[in-house]
Amino acid sequence: MTAKFNRMLATGLVALFAALPAQAQENAQQNWDAVVAAAKKEGSIVVYHAQLGAAHWKDVVRAFESKYGIKVQEYDARASELTERIRVEQTSKRYVADVEFHGKASIAQQQIETDFIAEIGNIPNAKNLRDDYPADKYSVPAWSQIVCMLSNTNLIKPEDEPKNWTDLLDPKYKGKLLADDMRAVGSGQTMFGVTFKKYGAEFHKKLNTQDLVFNRDLQINSRRIARGENAIFIHQIIAFASELKGLPVKVLLPTDGCPYTGIRGAILKGAPHPNAARVFINHFLELDSQVRYANAWMGTVIKGVAEKLTDADAKRYADVKLMGEIDYTERDAMLKAAVEIYK
Repeated sequence: MTAKFNRMLATGLVALFAALPAQAQENAQQNWDAVVAAAKKEGSIVVYHAQLGAAHWKDVVRAFESKYGIKVQEYDARASELTERIRVEQTSKRYVADVEFHGKASIAQQQIETDFIAEIGNIPNAKNLRDDYPADKYSVPAWSQIVCMLSNTNLIKPEDEPKNWTDLLDPKYKGKLLADDMRAVGSGQTMFGVTFKKYGAEFHKKLNTQDLVFNRDLQINSRRIARGENAIFIHQIIAFASELKGLPVKVLLPTDGCPYTGIRGAILKGAPHPNAARVFINHFLELDSQVRYANAWMGTVIKGVAEKLTDADAKRYADVKLMGEIDYTERDAMLKAAVEIYK
């Protein structure tokens, strides 16, 4: 009897533990269904971002409105303007924004320290994030702006292309390099800070002897390369190069990786539509949303995007090797170092 009872108990326990994951999944789905239902009842959402009218952003918003019937209201401005507007709303406790898509540094340091950000809660699609784009309890990655190089194919033949960042020190590139200003926040500073951490000050001191041409207008810089005014732009944001198709240019992806600025989704304290906020952020991590961004050559953050792309260039950029990004706590020191080197 005892042996039989033990076998029955063991069998029952196995069945119970086997059922637990399925039950947990079912409970999680029911909880998320309740969030979605509450979001639809809220009916609208206010999103702050800096996509400046980008078509891929608008496509994702339209898909969200169509799927959930939730109206999206937007404040679309430069990152510095977003930061100030959020600061004013939060300090005055006049809450308007539900969600922001902002740089990791601004969210992770500035706004968490000032208690402007709410904990984000469960975002089901966060399980699909790439290993190099982890979420935290306050925000999830949404996309990234990746910095690489751009060459003029009439001036730089394949065998002469720089293969990594340190190749830029080769004397054959002297006087041929166009650069963003590394002494100000932007793609130039991103590349400076990441390569400074990897290769040290000496790398940049030597790069400074290459007679760099500086210009802070990124769109103009890309066009200058296309026109052949300069041979290589060393601070090219990949997404900006998508407008240059058909021109004599080539995006160069350094084998040692590309610096990047991560953009993350976060929910503001006092958000009037907290459930819609979570549903919108989750929507941004849908495969369809990320594919739309990948087709615009933006850096995507979930697994499986490359397999869904048919455009060869978009596929090439979907899984770019990343070198790193600048932490907010490092920014002042990096700006100071750049000023000292690039006088």
